[in-house]
Amino acid sequence: MSSESSTPASRPASSRSPASKRQRLAYLRRLTLRDRQLLAWLAEHYVLSTDQITQALFPSARSARLRLATLHTIDAVHRFVDVTTGDNQHLYTLGPLGMLVHPTTYTDPQRADARPPRSSIERTERIIGSPRLRHLLGTNQLFVDLLAYTRTDAGARLVRWWSEQHATTAYALAEIRPDAHGIWQVGGRTVGFFLEHDNGTEPLATLVRKLRAYERLAEFGPRYPVLLRVPNRRREANLIDALAGVPTVMPIATGLHGEHPAGPAWTLTADPGPRRWLHELPSDHGPRNIATNPHRFHGEDDH
Repeated sequence: MSSESSTPASRPASSRSPASKRQRLAYLRRLTLRDRQLLAWLAEHYVLSTDQITQALFPSARSARLRLATLHTIDAVHRFVDVTTGDNQHLYTLGPLGMLVHPTTYTDPQRADARPPRSSIERTERIIGSPRLRHLLGTNQLFVDLLAYTRTDAGARLVRWWSEQHATTAYALAEIRPDAHGIWQVGGRTVGFFLEHDNGTEPLATLVRKLRAYERLAEFGPRYPVLLRVPNRRREANLIDALAGVPTVMPIATGLHGEHPAGPAWTLTADPGPRRWLHELPSDHGPRNIATNPHRFHGEDDH
């Protein structure tokens, strides 16, 4: 992890004067496709660290720092010190220029129905002040790891990365609330999944109860594995024991925070044998019914 100096965590705002309309138009023309991809992620997923952005998008830490400094200068992003790890790297959120590109961004990690913020600074303050900040970074890390993997394997693609609020809205009929949802492709095999990122702060019974809504989804929607990602082996073993003999229509797989999610990191609770690669997990896109399964994925391996 890198170490960077910054303004205090509670003051993400820049002291620069607001850019004029002409300046903003000039800055918008300077945004590259990679910049726009980053802004889209920050609009949906709230926050990414310097290390995560480097891992997902850049060939080196130096090139990432230089481009992020430019994006900060033109107010495309805000930045503040990561207070969750103590390593003093920057965390990034949308700046005023970024919110011009994404005016209908998600606005509050605590409450989906919160009133829209008056400014990008207010949105950033909500993110900084959220008790879910560490959880957001941990959830996003799994997808960053997958994105980094695609840069080393031409046959791998992350074709869907939805936030909690996006997935909750899309699957509102089942009332699931996953921390995130993704679709992963490797070598012609496509696996959808729902992520439950567990920091070990809630009782196992609470985590297990969350699986009931996925049972409802399986009645009319996709049957994607639910990934229960936990901080240590003891937590994982206790979770597998808690699920032993519990019938689940949706596949359930456990894994650890520190293991690469693309690799052999997953244990199916119904078949706790050798660990499986993510693309080896069972996955079913569900019925072809636009009324009950409107977000059904259609891919090359979907026959």
